[in-house]
Parts: sequence; C-alpha cells; structure tokens
Amino acid sequence: MYKVLKPLLFALSAETAHKLTLQLLDFATAIPGVKSLFRKWYCVNDSRLHRKVFGLDFPNPVGLAAGFDKDGKHFRALANLGFGFIEIGTVTPVGQPGNPQPRLFRLPADEAVINRMGFNNDGVEAMVRRLKKGRPEGVIIGGNIGKNKETPNDQAVSDYEKCFEALFPYVDYFVVNVSSPNTPNLRALQDKKPLSNLLNRLQVLNHQKTAPKPILLKISPDLNRVQLDDIVAIVKETGIAGVIATNTTIGRAGLNTPEKEVTEIGPGGLSGKPLRDTATQVIRYLRKNLGEQVPIIGVGGIVSPKDALEKLEAGATLVQVYTGLIYEGPGLVRKINEALLAR
Repeated sequence: MYKVLKPLLFALSAETAHKLTLQLLDFATAIPGVKSLFRKWYCVNDSRLHRKVFGLDFPNPVGLAAGFDKDGKHFRALANLGFGFIEIGTVTPVGQPGNPQPRLFRLPADEAVINRMGFNNDGVEAMVRRLKKGRPEGVIIGGNIGKNKETPNDQAVSDYEKCFEALFPYVDYFVVNVSSPNTPNLRALQDKKPLSNLLNRLQVLNHQKTAPKPILLKISPDLNRVQLDDIVAIVKETGIAGVIATNTTIGRAGLNTPEKEVTEIGPGGLSGKPLRDTATQVIRYLRKNLGEQVPIIGVGGIVSPKDALEKLEAGATLVQVYTGLIYEGPGLVRKINEALLAR
C-alpha cells in the first residue's frame, strides 16, 4: 500500500504529507474491521520478541521515536503498526508554534530528512487530556519532555519538572530531551553541571513517588569523546534508567544531495541514513563505558532490518525508527521484527 501512496505523499511538502498521513491513519483505523486488518499486516506477535527493560514489558524491541507524534494525537492509531513502544513529544509546559515554515525537508538522494521544527506542540496539559481518554493495550508509551523556547537555561529545570509531574500518571517512562539542535542554546544543557542538576532534580521528584518511573536521557550524536565520558559519568552518578542514542545531527558531511540544495534548506537536525554510522559508533562507545547493565535505545539511520540489527549488535537494548518510515513505510517495523526472529 505504501508503495502506491509514497509518490503522492512526496509530491506534497514534507510537513503537509506528515500531517495527512497521520490523519489518514486515524481515519482508516476507525473503520470497523480495518484496525484488525492493519494489525494483521504489520504486527508480529511472538513471545521471543518480548523484552524486559527497566522494569517494563516490551512486546517487541522496535519503537517509534519522539517527534512523529509530538502531541499524543495519533498514538492509538500508530499502535496498530506493530510498534513495541511509542514515544510521544517532545512536549513543553506551554504550547508553542515552533519555528516558521517550511521547517521539514526531505533529501531523497540520502534517504534523509532535515528538520528545524522547534518543539512545536500544544503544551503538556493538552497532551494529558488526550492521554486521559485511554491508551491502547499492549504498547508501552514514553513521554519526551523539553523546555519552552522562551525559558532561559537557568530556569529550564522548572519546565522539565512541570512536564514530569503532569505526565507522570499517564506514561510508562520519560525521556529528557536536551539534545535537539532546533531550540536556541538547548544543547548547552548537555554540559556536565547543568545536566547533573537537571537529572538529579528529576530523580528526587521521581523517588518521592510510590512507584518511580524510568527516566532516560536523549543525547546528541555530535558530542566528542570527552563529552561522552561526561555523559557516562552523569548516568552513573544520577542513577537514571538509560540513554537514547542519538538525536539528529547538525553535520552535513558526505551527503549525496547537492551542496547548493542543502545550503538553501538552511539549519536544522539531519536524520536518516547519513546518521547511521555515527549513531552506531556512539552506541558502541556508550556500551563499552557504561557496562552491560544500563539500557541503551538505539536510534539514527535505521532504514532496513540490517541497520536495526547493527544497532543491537553494537550494544543497543531496544531500537527506534522515524525517518526510515518516511522512505520505507510502516512495513519496516514488521521486517525488523521478522529479521530478529530469523536471527
């Protein structure tokens, strides 16, 4: 089906196509009988795929990365596409429009995307209202949290606290996003002192709960070895549950897309196939230095089952996809799970 739809979607702007695809999915899965048909096409139900990670039971290790469903509007429909877990967000305390359009661009020659969305979302309370309406069975839901653009970094902890407290009853795990390149100065929060302060504060709040929830940190692929060593030390010091490696890159090296076209697109985070090797190298480095006990979710450049297996062999515990869905369609999730079973 996606082979038929893809040329039509690629004739539209990337952001329009994204919104239309999700609206069509919502519509289709609301039709009696279609939901079960989608599950038959895309879901692989096999106990060998189950993973127990940071105390949660994942039906399979393939998840949807944050950014695909920023506001938690579509996760019920997306749950019919075979994901073991779905991460919604990034959400901020107050709704914000994000950066001016156009802000999402395809690079077909590279099977890549550049985005500078800028945490566009309706705000955490709107997300909570949607989550209160109920969740699909059998899918883990993660909440990816960030700060508002207008919030200065020295007050950022408060933004993360607000999102954490509001979402706590409704999601299974949290992801602290300090690595998006599209919010000014956000990546400065990856520095050792502010990041330690932020994660320690969230852990204090977390451990005040009757049943604390896993908190993960999503990191940039653009960190150098010294910075990665700081991340390793912070993860160990704060006792957070795990790491997501990686977010998008600001790098543009080695692209097949003409340089002039890339320059005209302008700034933003690059995702997709060009990120594959860098993300895998970060995963391998983290696994070596964190040891075997800290879960790592591998994301970045997974456009085939082979790419997913490579992430797992490098040390990832689970994987997430996003840009690969744009180029390969939802069947990618099933293919990865089938490849895992074949292995």
